[in-house]
Amino acid sequence: SHAKEILHCLKEKYFRELQNLEVDGQKVEMPQSLSWYPEELAWHTNLSRKILRKSPQLEKFHQFLVSETECGNISRQEAVSMIPPLLLNVSPHHKILDMCAAPGSKTAQLIEMLHADMNVPFPKGFVIANDVDNKRCYLLVHQAKRLNSPCIMVVNHDASSIPNLQIDVDGRKEILFYDRILCDVPCSGDGTMRKNIDVWKKWTTQNSLQLHGLQLRIATRGVEQLAEGGRMVYSTCSLNPIENEAVITSLLEKSQGALELADVSSELPGLKRMPGITKWKVMLKDGQWFEEWKDVPSNRQTQIRPTMFPVKDEEKLKAMNLERCLRILPHHQNTGGFFVAVLIKKSPMPWNKRQPKVHQKLPQRTGDTELTATNSDNGSDCITEEPILAVNEESKKMEGLQNLGTEQSKKEGVCGPPPSKKMKLFGFKEDPFVFLPEDDPLFLPIQKFYALDPSFPKMNLLTRTQEGKKRQLYMVSKELRNVLLNNSEKMKVINTGIKVWSRNSDGEQFGCAFRLAQEGIYTLYPFINARIINVCIEDVKILLTQENPFLTKFSSETQKKVKDMAMGSVVLKYDPNPEKPDDLQCPIVLCGWQGKTSLRAFVPKNERLHYLRMMGVEVFKAKKKEEELENKTEEEVQHKLAQTEDGMDVEDKEHDLVTKMEAEIGEESSQSPVESSAMETENKTEDLDQSSKNATTHISKESKGTDTSTVKD
Repeated sequence: SHAKEILHCLKEKYFRELQNLEVDGQKVEMPQSLSWYPEELAWHTNLSRKILRKSPQLEKFHQFLVSETECGNISRQEAVSMIPPLLLNVSPHHKILDMCAAPGSKTAQLIEMLHADMNVPFPKGFVIANDVDNKRCYLLVHQAKRLNSPCIMVVNHDASSIPNLQIDVDGRKEILFYDRILCDVPCSGDGTMRKNIDVWKKWTTQNSLQLHGLQLRIATRGVEQLAEGGRMVYSTCSLNPIENEAVITSLLEKSQGALELADVSSELPGLKRMPGITKWKVMLKDGQWFEEWKDVPSNRQTQIRPTMFPVKDEEKLKAMNLERCLRILPHHQNTGGFFVAVLIKKSPMPWNKRQPKVHQKLPQRTGDTELTATNSDNGSDCITEEPILAVNEESKKMEGLQNLGTEQSKKEGVCGPPPSKKMKLFGFKEDPFVFLPEDDPLFLPIQKFYALDPSFPKMNLLTRTQEGKKRQLYMVSKELRNVLLNNSEKMKVINTGIKVWSRNSDGEQFGCAFRLAQEGIYTLYPFINARIINVCIEDVKILLTQENPFLTKFSSETQKKVKDMAMGSVVLKYDPNPEKPDDLQCPIVLCGWQGKTSLRAFVPKNERLHYLRMMGVEVFKAKKKEEELENKTEEEVQHKLAQTEDGMDVEDKEHDLVTKMEAEIGEESSQSPVESSAMETENKTEDLDQSSKNATTHISKESKGTDTSTVKD
C-alpha cells in the first residue's frame, strides 16, 4: 500500500515538476515506466548522477530519491538485474536461497515478494542471503535492513560449498531443500560495458575461462539444494557463452534428465529478448580459436576445459532446449547486457541416489556426522540422510562430555558463531544469537504493559548478548528460528532478526523497561492490544513536524484517549478514510512516547520525511529549517557541557573522552548528554544499529587505550 502511495506521489508531484524543465540548456526527459515490470513499480530515468546531484532545479527530486532509498521505499538498480527475481515466481511460503547476494538489490526484491500480503506479519517463507565476501555481507545487511523483515538471514559462505542445513520437522531432523534459488554468479561483467569503463580496460578472453569452473560449481551446488519441483534462476551480466550456455549445457548433461529449462517466453510480456545460442567457439588470450575439445593442445588443457564446448550431438542438443535461455542485448531497450536461464528440478540429482548403507558406520567419530551433512553432495534423497539422523541419540552418548557444553547452549537457545578456527580467520567475530528462555522474567512486564496477544510467538525473540543487560530485543520468524537453532555450528550467520524493543531506563518507573522500536512496529503491531492511540491525519502531521508537542495541540479524541493512559511507550495508528480520497490512503503505524504533558513520535528522520511527503506536506523547506534547529540545539549542548565540565568527576571525563573519540572516528555521537530531539536521537541510534556489530568492532579497534566496553555501550 505504501508503494502505491509513493507511485501516486511521484506521478502527481515530482514528475509533473520535471515537465518543461531545462538543465544546462537541455530539456529534461521524463522518467518512463518499464513496460515489462508489473504494476508500474519500476521506472527508468536518463538523468545522469552528476546532473541529479549538481543542478539546483533537480535538488528537490534528488533529495526525495535519496531519502526514500534510505527508508527502503525505493531501490536504485540496473533494469535488467530486476529480471531474475521476477522469473523465480516467488510465493510467501517459499524457502529461498540467494547464493551470491551482495550488494542486495535482488534480495530486496525477494523479501518484498515474501511480504505480498501486508496483513501477515510472519510469512511462512524466508530468504537466506549468502555472500562469500565478509565485507560485502555488511552491505547486504544494510540493504536488507531497510525492508524491516523478520524473514531474512544473511550468511557468509563460499557458494560453491555452502553447507546443507538441517531443520526440525515434527521432532525429526531433515535436510533443508529450497523451493526457489537465485544463482546470480560472479562473472566477467562484459554486459555492463556501457556504464562500467573498467570493462574496456581490463577485459580479456581469459576472464571467462577462469570464471567458468567456479560458475559451474556454484550452479551445481544450487541444484543439489533445490527441492523437487523447485525453480532455480541462473544469471550473469555477461554475454559470453562460456559463462552462460556452456554452464547450462554442462549442468543439463550432468543431471541426466533431472533438470529441464523452463519455457518463460510468455512471462514478462514487453521484455525484448533473444533466444539462447547453440553454437560457439572457445578462444585463448593469444587469439587462438577452438571448436572442439579434441583440438585443444595438451599444454592448454588446464585453461580450457571440456565443459566449455557446445554439444555436437543434434538430438541431445534439441532435447536441451537452449533457446529457452534469455539473452538481453543493450541496444534493444536501452539497458545493460544480461543472460538468464530458468531451471526446474524434476527428480534428485543422479549422484545423490546413493544407498543408505554407506552411512551406517558413521557414528564412530564425532567429526563424521558433521561431514555427512556438509560434504555429502546433497542427499536429495531423504532416505540417504535418515540413518545418520536416526542414530543421533547413540552418537550423542558417544560424544560424551566434550560436547556437553554445546548441548547445554543449544538447550538455552544460544546460536553462537561456528567454533572452527578457520571461520575466525576472515571477517569479524559475530556476537551469538540468544533466544529468550520461555520463563525469562524480562518478558512478563513487556507482555503485561502492551497486553500482548496470547498468540504472540515469544519463542522467536532473541538478543545478541549472552551475559549482562539485554539492550535490544530482536524477532525472527518461526521458520528462521528453526534454521538458526539447528545449524549454528556449521553456518556463519552475519545478521538476522528485526529490532522490536529497545531498553529505555526511563521506562522502568512506568512499568516497562523496553520501548517499541519503529523498525519492527509493523511486525509487532498485530499482537499489541494496549497502549494504542488512533490518530487523525492532522495529529500525524503535528507528531511528525513538531519536536515534542503538548497534548493540547492534538484533536479532542486523541486527548481523551491519552488522559487515562500511563506514561511510556505508545503505538500511534492512522487508518485511512475511504470517504476522503484526497487524504493519505495507506495505514500508518508509528512508535511514540507519552510524557506528562506531551506526546512525541520516535521515528527516524528519513521515515518521518517519507510520511510527510505522502501526506502532501512540503518537506523540502522544512529540511533546511531542521538543519538550523539542529545547529541551535548542538550549540546549546556545547554550552551546557562547558558549564558542567568543571564539576565532572573522573569517570564522567573518561566517558566524555570516549564520546569525543567516537565523533573523530566518524560515528555520530549518540551519547550526547542532552537530547537534541526525540526523532533525531532515535535516528542516530537506528543508524548506529544499522552499521551493525561490524562498526562496533571498528570502534573498539580504533579507540586504542580506552575501555572498549564503554565504547560499545
